[in-house]
Amino acid sequence: MSSEYTFTEPDDEQLWQQFTQLAARAFGHPVGDITALRERASVQLAIRAGRVVGGGLGLPVHQYFGGRPVSAACLGDGCVAPEERGRLLAGQLMTERLRALRAIGGAAVATIWTSSNRYARSLGWQAPVPVHAHAIATADLRTAFDRGDHDVDTGLTVSGRALQRDLAADWNGPVLRPDWWWDWKTTKSALTTYQFRVPGGRVEGVLTLATARREPRGMNLIVHDFWATSPTAAAGMLGGHHSRCETVQFRRGALPPYPVLLHGLHRYRVTTEAWHPWMLRILDVPAALRLRGWPADTDLTTVIEVHDPDATARRYRLHITDGTAEIEIGPGISEPTVTFTAGQLATWYAGGYPSPAAARFDGVTAAVPTDLARLVAATTGHQPWLPDLF
Repeated sequence: MSSEYTFTEPDDEQLWQQFTQLAARAFGHPVGDITALRERASVQLAIRAGRVVGGGLGLPVHQYFGGRPVSAACLGDGCVAPEERGRLLAGQLMTERLRALRAIGGAAVATIWTSSNRYARSLGWQAPVPVHAHAIATADLRTAFDRGDHDVDTGLTVSGRALQRDLAADWNGPVLRPDWWWDWKTTKSALTTYQFRVPGGRVEGVLTLATARREPRGMNLIVHDFWATSPTAAAGMLGGHHSRCETVQFRRGALPPYPVLLHGLHRYRVTTEAWHPWMLRILDVPAALRLRGWPADTDLTTVIEVHDPDATARRYRLHITDGTAEIEIGPGISEPTVTFTAGQLATWYAGGYPSPAAARFDGVTAAVPTDLARLVAATTGHQPWLPDLF
C-alpha cells in the first residue's frame, strides 16, 4: 500500500488549506493549532492522487526525564481521511513525521496523546501512567483548604516561568516550555494566569484557568496549570478564592500525582474520570539513555535487550555512575540480564514501574533479578507526569 502515497511538507497555500479542511472533517471540528503553530511545528502530509489524505503536526522540543531535558518530538493533530482508514496509512504517516522531527532536532524520544492506544502499542508506544481529570464543588475547596497568606497577582512573570521550569524538572515527562508555549496556550484556551507570592517575596505557585458555561446556567472553572512549591502553597491555591462557580474542574493531567487535593478534603466528593493516556516511544535508545538524568548514588553495569515491534532484538551494555550513563552497542555483548519490549522500555524510562513486581507483572523478564530491581530504582526517583497537552 505504501506506494500509493507520497509524503511531503506543505510548501504552498493550497496544501495548507487542504490539510485544514481534512482535519476539520476527520475530527469533526476546526483545528486551530494548524494555523496557530504553522511557524513552530513540523508538518507532514500524505498525498494520494494529488489530494491530501493525511497529515499531522510535530513539535521539536525537550522533555524532562531524570531532571534533565531530553530532545523530544511531541506529535499532535494527526489525522487520516475517513475514506482512507484501514490502509495502514496512519503508521506510515507517523514514521514520516518522526523522521522529519529527528532530522530537525535529533529527537531521542517521542510523545503523543491518542485514543488509539492499542494501535500505538503495536508501533512501539506505551502509556507509562494512567491519566485522570477531576471535578469538585467549589464550596468543598473553600471549606477544606485555608487560603494562607500569599499575595495573588494576575499575569505571568519571568519568575513564574522560571518556577514552572524548576518544578517541571522534578517529574518525568513535562515539556521544557519555550516562551511561545505560554502564549499559544493562553490564546488557544483563553487562559487567565495567577501567581501566588510570599508577601513581598518569591513566587510559590502558578495557576492557569479558563471558564466554561454550565447548563442550564452559571459557569465552571477549568484548571489547566497547577504548579506549587509546597503543600502550604498548594493548599492556598486550592482554597484561596471566592468564585461563584459551582464546580472546579482539573482538566486531564493538570494535577500532579501528589495527593494534596484528595487527601485534604473533609469529605470525598470528587468526580474522577479516566482519560486516554499520553504515550511514549524511545526513538534512539543510546541517546535517550545518555541524555536523561540518573541518581548520583547509582553504580550499575548491566546488559539490556530491547525487542522492537518488528521483532528485531538489540543489546546494550549500560553503565550508570555519577549521575550519567555510558552505552556500549555492537557485537560481543554478553547475554542480557533484563529484557524489554519497546513499550516496556518506554514505561521503565519514564519511571512507570514503581517496583520490580510491577515490571514483572507487565512482562519484563530478568535473568538477574537484582539488576531489574536496581534498574527500576534508577528511574523511579522522578514520577511520570505530563501536564502539557498538544
